Amino acid sequence: MAMDVRPASSPPGPAAPPAPGRRAWLGLLVVLGPVLLVAMDGSVLFLATARITADLSPSADQALWILDGYGFAVGSLLIAFGNIGDRYGRLRLLMIGAALFGAASAGAAFAPSAELLIAFRVLMGVAGATLLPSALAVLSELFTDARQRAQAIGIFAAAFAAGFALGPVVGGQLLAHFWWGSVFLINLPVVALFLLLAPRLLRKVRTGGPGRVDARSVALSAAGILLAVYGIKHTAAEGPAAVPLAAAGAGVVLLRWFVRRQLRLPHPLVDLRLFRDRVFAIAAVTGLLPLAAWSAVAYLGGVYLQSVRGLDAFDAALVTLPGAVVLTVTTVVAPAVVARRGTRAALLASHFLVAGGLLLILPTGVSGGTGWYVASTAVAGVGYGISFSVVAETAVGAVPPERAGAAGAIAETSNELGNALGIALLGSLAALVFRLQGPDLAGTLTETLRVPGITAAAAGDAESAFVTGLHAAALVAALLHAALGAVSLRYLPRAGGRAGPKAGAGAEAGGEAEAVQ
Repeated sequence: MAMDVRPASSPPGPAAPPAPGRRAWLGLLVVLGPVLLVAMDGSVLFLATARITADLSPSADQALWILDGYGFAVGSLLIAFGNIGDRYGRLRLLMIGAALFGAASAGAAFAPSAELLIAFRVLMGVAGATLLPSALAVLSELFTDARQRAQAIGIFAAAFAAGFALGPVVGGQLLAHFWWGSVFLINLPVVALFLLLAPRLLRKVRTGGPGRVDARSVALSAAGILLAVYGIKHTAAEGPAAVPLAAAGAGVVLLRWFVRRQLRLPHPLVDLRLFRDRVFAIAAVTGLLPLAAWSAVAYLGGVYLQSVRGLDAFDAALVTLPGAVVLTVTTVVAPAVVARRGTRAALLASHFLVAGGLLLILPTGVSGGTGWYVASTAVAGVGYGISFSVVAETAVGAVPPERAGAAGAIAETSNELGNALGIALLGSLAALVFRLQGPDLAGTLTETLRVPGITAAAAGDAESAFVTGLHAAALVAALLHAALGAVSLRYLPRAGGRAGPKAGAGAEAGGEAEAVQ
């Protein structure tokens, strides 16, 4: 009997993850609607401030809260709601958040006073905090293949970036035909469509994660972030005072307590071990700083184009369009570039492109400079687009699927806090320069130009002081980006280097960010 001497076949390798079907891609499209809205509502009021000021007569402090109260609410609660969605089901949280977002948008559109508009904006922020982390985590369950998941996250990041970038454009176009409340009413049809389709397409994402949500950690994170940012904002805008300094100090204490508590919990609200990975840590800062620069310059730029250069809202929106298009397109193509060039190169390019773009705004002036403004937004837009894409994929790719909502929440929290802090701190720097160099007739340029009987010389001084403040904010933001680029150049390893933590606790947190090419 002949013996079969053929070599034994190799054991089969692990089965490849199944390709996502039509339901997964349709689910992604449905999720992108609320993502686009939540991002857009962070910037849609940049060109509507003048109209709101004329109709509701808010104080200077109330005007700032109308703009950044939304971002503070989102940033304060993203971490908490990311974990709630992970552990108790994401679809339910998405549905509740979308319904609340729609209701708050309708209330904001018809708010009869500045106080009620602030309240509805904060409520919109609470709802937005329920949507973003769960929406990002949904992608890790709809797309199990790493390459396809990266592509889906890139699309998600593009929608998020497009929302921020297109907010002023959409707002300006609506203001050319309707009253300022229309910028909120456009949310309602998107919310209605999501509530109709999400239960049909996202039924597979009802699973929850392990453990319970620690209520004390939720309270500590929300209260600590809100108090700290409130205190910093008011101190930067109005100088040292007892109440804001006390609030900032209390916020720091609460956040320190929060950090120590996370290190002891078996299922922490924030997995701090992620920050032992250099790539994740630098990417998280990259999520904050570009949004801070973009929001501050976009807001101040809107005032510059309308109140200094004399453009109406529609024309000002057209001026912002090239930068918005560049940012959005960059976010779409960035994942493919990162796959070839590596995360390290992408992060470095992001920091230095933003810094260079911000410096291009310095030649703008009272009598000219609109072209420099467009060039600035276009060059910096490339850096912004890269940063949005890198941060999102790094956050989700570094953790197992059951922690995707929490990791996504860290990335989105850095974005939202950057958006709010940019207006609060860099905007306050510009306001300080205006008060020091302006004619001292009112606290803002818009109010100054409306002072009865103001002379042409005083108006010119006010416009010049505002432009100087814009330059100061852009220069500080550019220097911060250059410094972060230098840090990235120094500490991010090259191809084959280890980006994760040293051996020991948290070594598993490196995930897909383990090697930086």
